[in-house]
Amino acid sequence: MAYVDLNPIRAKIANTPEESSHTSAQKRLESAADAKQPKQLLRFAGMSRQIMPKGLPFELKPCLELVELTGRCIREGKRGYIESTHLPLLERVNISSENWLKLTTQFTRVFHGAVGRTTSQESYCEHMNRKRRSNVSNSEKLLA
Repeated sequence: MAYVDLNPIRAKIANTPEESSHTSAQKRLESAADAKQPKQLLRFAGMSRQIMPKGLPFELKPCLELVELTGRCIREGKRGYIESTHLPLLERVNISSENWLKLTTQFTRVFHGAVGRTTSQESYCEHMNRKRRSNVSNSEKLLA
């Protein structure tokens, strides 16, 4: 997955994973900003265990860190790499490490029902004819 996610960077079409159009890394980062799982991609199921839920046997954060660290390596015969001057990935997409950890490890305990930034929740409630928004304080804290 990291190899494919880094193709646009190695070809100098993009500078970072979040700018790499049509990659799973970009889709996952865009969805994570809205605290969602991309429908077209398998979810990360976490570390392997005896009874494995459907999904990739990894966690998202280490996978993105692998893409980031690999992308920073300068490779002979490849034109592009992630510049050392770029901030770390989660800082570039404006998600704090604390919020990322909570979003990826406690999502179902923190949220119930619709989740998203305030404007997204308002649009959702209006569309669904709901008068009350759930998760407002947690959404404001974690998705600000």
